[in-house]
Amino acid sequence: MHSLDAFAAGKLAALDEAALRRRLVPTARGPGAAAERAGRRLVSFSCNDYLGLSHHPRVVAAAQAAAARYGAGSGGSRLVTGNHPLLDALEERLAHHKGKAAALVFGSGYMANLGITPALAGRGDLVLLDELSHACMWAGARLSGARTLSFRHNDVADLARLLEAERPAHGRCLVLTERVFSMDGDRAPMGDILEVARRHDAWTLVDDAHGLGVAEDGPRAPLEMGTLSKALGSYGGYLCASRPVIDLLTSRARSFVYTTGLPPASAAAALEALTILEAEPERRARPLALARRFTARLGLPEAESAVVPVLVGGAEAALALSRALEAEGFLVVAIRPPTVPPGTARLRVAFSAAHDEAQVDALAERVAALSGR
Repeated sequence: MHSLDAFAAGKLAALDEAALRRRLVPTARGPGAAAERAGRRLVSFSCNDYLGLSHHPRVVAAAQAAAARYGAGSGGSRLVTGNHPLLDALEERLAHHKGKAAALVFGSGYMANLGITPALAGRGDLVLLDELSHACMWAGARLSGARTLSFRHNDVADLARLLEAERPAHGRCLVLTERVFSMDGDRAPMGDILEVARRHDAWTLVDDAHGLGVAEDGPRAPLEMGTLSKALGSYGGYLCASRPVIDLLTSRARSFVYTTGLPPASAAAALEALTILEAEPERRARPLALARRFTARLGLPEAESAVVPVLVGGAEAALALSRALEAEGFLVVAIRPPTVPPGTARLRVAFSAAHDEAQVDALAERVAALSGR
């Protein structure tokens, strides 16, 4: 196996040279946006727990009760072991929340996007993606075998141009975008995208992973997917759509059919979190308010979501700024290529209802001092 190890070592050396190697760092998360590394307590601004629900007593209790009653795992594919009542209830609640007839829960958001597009498009069809769409949306599009093209980020005119040029030569057509983009925190012009797609009989799939519960207002797409692992504080993914579409994916989405169902504890936690989310509008409003407090103090463009990028440029410079902030008690991880385009390494600052104003102000002060802003 020498050649395998030599290959891996060579690739790792190249990643080290470019400051692009990833490493796992032992980190214990706690309530109140707390994180612990190497015995030091930090305030985390790198977590997608936007509503602070992963440690909410009711959410934790729901997960514990489900595990005690139903066990730790689901035992297999839902088509083999049967449809668990908690998953049935969760899908009903998700569909209602999104104003759809039905929903289907997947093992993760990544798995959902791997399964949705190939179930609806194939050879001879067309898939158009926003150029900044998440990697799993690109992976699903390529797995489908359809012609796959990108349009410029949030550029409806460019999308319309591609539809005019390419749509007539293809069968079915999907348009893929995100409601809130995970690395930039900006929002798609959903109304305009839906209208252009409708005119060309294209079906729009929107990834709402970072919008659910925080910035999900506005028109709904025919295909609304997202995750249970961010604002809902649990784990899993979902698609909300019409009943015929959900019934089709139940038979055709390979990342649903051929994998183990979501554990009961995860479903119960997501159900309880969704109840809290819908009952507490002030909790939903808080992450965006804190993000805008931060952007105002740093003179950045006003935040559109709970995610704010602080662009640095080079990968090593972003790592250095992240390390400096960690030394002062803040966990703000550097995001580097290929997650973001070359030359746009950044700090990705994620705000949560669990943060308080003093923590946000302190972070803004240190970012300003360390970056010269």
